Order: sequence, then C-alpha cells, then structure tokens
Amino acid sequence: MQQPIAILDSGVGGLTVAKEVMRQLPREKIVYFGDTARTPYGPRPAGEVVRFTKEIVDYLIQYNPKMIVVACNTATAFALDDLKEMVSVPVVGVIDPGARAALSRTNTGVIGVIGTEGTVRSGAYEHALKQLSPHIHVISQACPAFVPLVEQGNFRSTETFHTVQQALGYLREYPLDCMILGCTHYPFLSESISEVMGPEVALISSAEETVREIRAILEGQGKLVSIEAEPMHRFFCSGEQQMFKQIATQWLGKQIELTPVVWQVSHTW
Repeated sequence: MQQPIAILDSGVGGLTVAKEVMRQLPREKIVYFGDTARTPYGPRPAGEVVRFTKEIVDYLIQYNPKMIVVACNTATAFALDDLKEMVSVPVVGVIDPGARAALSRTNTGVIGVIGTEGTVRSGAYEHALKQLSPHIHVISQACPAFVPLVEQGNFRSTETFHTVQQALGYLREYPLDCMILGCTHYPFLSESISEVMGPEVALISSAEETVREIRAILEGQGKLVSIEAEPMHRFFCSGEQQMFKQIATQWLGKQIELTPVVWQVSHTW
C-alpha cells in the first residue's frame, strides 16, 4: 500500500493527472517523471517515443511503484501495449478514459479531438471512441504549437490566444458539443481554448476519468492507502529544473503546499 503511483509524461503535461491523483487520492504517494529534455513527443517517430517511454519506466521501477500511469497521450498511443508486457504492475493510459468521458457528455454525437501530431496520426482516440459508440463523428486536429507554449510557462498571453485561434478557429463551423484535450499539456491552455470554441463546447480532460480508473484498479487489488499518512511526492525532470518546478508549483498550488516534495533532475539522459 505504501508503494507510490508512478506518473510519466513528455514534460509538464502529466501534472494535470498528478493534480487529480492528489485531489481524489490524497493519501497516495506520487513519483513523477517529466521528460523535459526531449519534449515534445508529438513530432517524433513512433519507435522513438516507445524507446523513450521504456527508458523512463526503467528509471521509475527503482521506486517500486504499484502502478504506472502513462500521462502522455502520444506515449499512450504508441507504447502502452509494450509497457504492459514490460512490467508486472498495472499500466494505465489516458486515451480510453478520455474517450469515455467525452461520450458521456456529447448530445450531438460530434466530438472534437485535439492533440499532438503523433496522437492524431495514430488515430487512437477515433478508434477508442468508435469502439464504444460506432456512429460517433470525430473531428481531429493536430496542434503542434501548443506543447512548446506550455513548456515555456506561456499559458495566458495575446500570443497564446492567437496561436489557439489560428489552430482551432475553423472548428467552430462544426456542430461539436465537446472537445477532448488529447494532450495532457492542453488543460494549461483551457482558458484560451474555451474562449475560441465558445461556452457551448465542453472541454474534456482525461485526468479525472483516468484517476477514477486508477482508484478502481487499486481498490480491486486492495492496494489503496488506508491509513492517515502524509505522503511524500517525488518529481523528476530530465531537463532544466527551474521552469519545471515553477510550472509544477503554480499548477499544483494548494495540493502540494502542505506536502513534503522532493524535486530532482535526472542525469540519466
């Protein structure tokens, strides 16, 4: 029960999932790895994404996690099956939970999906959605400029709004009523995305549904922490620490103010 939940991402995006774990499962320890030195994963070939993801899992295994959460949509699309064969603990991705959340919200049956080039190219969300509801209509759009904005901490600015408007403005022509933020970086830009898409389009982040799945799996295995204990979280990044820590502290806010946190840079890469 005292084993941590390991969360990995190409950078800071997976902090959206970490925040939700802290909210729903406040007794659980987290060990987080953001591959900030090699972000973004979206434009990379599938084989490279698989290799990077396996390297991170190899690194995280030393902390004896009870579960591995792939909080990167691109890595989920390309590497999830390989990781499930690689380790003996449960491995959870963010695509299926995001698809389920969107289907529970749509009334028009027209769902937008925005993500990295790799995630959109893989067709993973469309496949997941149509498996659950064959007649759903999916409109996908790659947004390669979004991850660099987030990794630079540029969440709310005129530049950010114009970048989002340029990428998504044409989607207003479709009768979609919800949009999957198919990259865990994108909730950082939800203010601008919502402004461009309008209030009638619900933005779907997979974090909440993913953590429900995490809870269900750990509960089923009897591995949820049951004692009142203050968890210590560990956050690692492969690149420069200052921006990573600044973004993490800002995003997690009150969730980590009273929690012991270890910030470290991995020199593995």
